[in-house]
Amino acid sequence: MASQDWFEKDFYATLGVAQDASEEEIKKAYRKLARKYHPDKNPGDTAAEQKFKEVGEAHQVLADPEERQQYDAIRQMARGGARFSSGAGGGGAGGFEDVFSSMFNGSGGSGARTYSAGGAGQQGIDLEDLLAQFGGGGGFSGGGFGGGFPGGGGYQRQQAARSGQDVEARVTISFRRAIEGDTVRVSGSDGSSFSARIPAGVKDGQKIRLRGKGHPGSFGGPDGDMILRVGVGADEVFGREGNNLTVELPVTFAEAALGATVEVPTFEGATVKVKIAPGTPSGRSLRVKGRGVATKSGTGDLLARVQVVVPTELDDEQRAAVETLAAGAADPRAELLAKAHRDTP
Repeated sequence: MASQDWFEKDFYATLGVAQDASEEEIKKAYRKLARKYHPDKNPGDTAAEQKFKEVGEAHQVLADPEERQQYDAIRQMARGGARFSSGAGGGGAGGFEDVFSSMFNGSGGSGARTYSAGGAGQQGIDLEDLLAQFGGGGGFSGGGFGGGFPGGGGYQRQQAARSGQDVEARVTISFRRAIEGDTVRVSGSDGSSFSARIPAGVKDGQKIRLRGKGHPGSFGGPDGDMILRVGVGADEVFGREGNNLTVELPVTFAEAALGATVEVPTFEGATVKVKIAPGTPSGRSLRVKGRGVATKSGTGDLLARVQVVVPTELDDEQRAAVETLAAGAADPRAELLAKAHRDTP
């Protein structure tokens, strides 16, 4: 949407680029200046803050191909002079009629009147009066100006506020930092960095919204947000299921068969004792209440999963004991095989 102040502002000069600059050159210049004048780097500097807003406004217009085309057309009109005069002669050096026609899809004026650069003996016509004539005559609406010129109301002076775009970023933290919470440094879209707080209990892949850390807004609009996706590394001891922590608990065959009380490590570094019932199989979970992940919604538990350790080496006495046990043991696969063959013809 075009704005009255486009006649007065040189967005190319604001970014320090040529009028025929490519999109990449405009983006590169914007990022460099945004880093230089970012409020985080210039706390309390109102001049730098104003410059940051001007740079953001210039980028907002020039980065949009449609708005840039409208802006270039308006600036071309402005270079012909702020006032124009009517006359029977042909168009002046500024080519006002051509510019006006290109801006309004060929409907820039009637055949009875042409406009040229003012000269001696020609009557001056104020630009706003001229634009108001197009607005009041027949409900003219110039698409290039996003709303046209209300009848008798003159040219639109105020650009609508526009919110800045959201940006995405990623950060990876350790398993322990994810459980306890952490503060990390994050790079903004303009290249500057800032501190961001990661809440305790964050999950792998979770997104955190950082308000106002996206692209700057324009024309008084709010800055966009940053969507920070958190990656969490693995831990050598603990795993996670929801808000529960998990740990693999190795036990001997004798402890699993006869029952025992064993120590289990906790995330805090201490140990707790848990009781293993006689005949406990591998894979059974023993729950330790309140030793999981602490979040706003509550604290999870610690799940110790029993893993029966099979010895790889036996002395003669141990081997004899195991052979004696095996001789009187029932076939543990009998029921499985019976079920598997039950429906076999």
